[in-house]
Amino acid sequence: MGQHTPTHPAHEVSTMSDKNHVLENRSYWDEYAPKWVAAGERSWSSSEPDWGIWGIPERELGLLPEDMSDMHAIELGCGTAYVSSWMARRGATCTGVDNSSQQLATARRLAEKHSVPLTLLHGNAERVPCPDESFDFAISEYGATTWCDPHRWIPEAHRLLSPGGQLVLLGNTPLAMIATPQNGADSDDRLHRSYFELHRLDWTEVEIEPGGIEFNLPISGWFRLFRETGFEVLDFLELQAPAGANGKPFGTSAEWCRKWPAEQVWKVRKRT
Repeated sequence: MGQHTPTHPAHEVSTMSDKNHVLENRSYWDEYAPKWVAAGERSWSSSEPDWGIWGIPERELGLLPEDMSDMHAIELGCGTAYVSSWMARRGATCTGVDNSSQQLATARRLAEKHSVPLTLLHGNAERVPCPDESFDFAISEYGATTWCDPHRWIPEAHRLLSPGGQLVLLGNTPLAMIATPQNGADSDDRLHRSYFELHRLDWTEVEIEPGGIEFNLPISGWFRLFRETGFEVLDFLELQAPAGANGKPFGTSAEWCRKWPAEQVWKVRKRT
């Protein structure tokens, strides 16, 4: 979860009436945040954006407009806010929202260090305290894409965008989720849960590396949700591990990711 840090104080957004996953994930990420400090520092210092678990260069994926001058952009689930920093350096006025105050603390420190002005909101990307049609561009690399209910945050992103505004999201594929064993072990070559019933994945009490509560949908479910919400799909990418990649980040090996897609990108636009 990327998150950034402005030079002005974050604003707290109440989430007490929200579903349990909001509070579970807040607690999880507040505790987990120290492990993401070094990665956030590296990404803030990067001269070119790169994406996902394999660091695929922006020049290959084109997730951001090259010139974002005069654009108002929001990052949904910003973590340490490195994506927001990349957009700000392209000229955008950026807002980030994240569920973890500890992630935002890192973002704030890095924004001050790099002299990048950002507005940070501490709260839930499923309910953002900004007016309708406030933004021209919205993005989530993991963040809301993984940790928020798509039936709630996708309509919220639609509300926040001006007509013609774009939303870009990058996260796990549904295939990677159904290939992950029920006990939280590494992805393998078997299917462990129903594809068509895919929605909420609760990792809080699994045997191996307990985590938070994630969300995903079948590919047809994503298409349907975008259409019914009022988005048109511009592009859909399934990412493959580069030829020289190795290791097993987040329990998915490079070998697995060369045969099957572990990450997907959606580029959608609010219909006018």
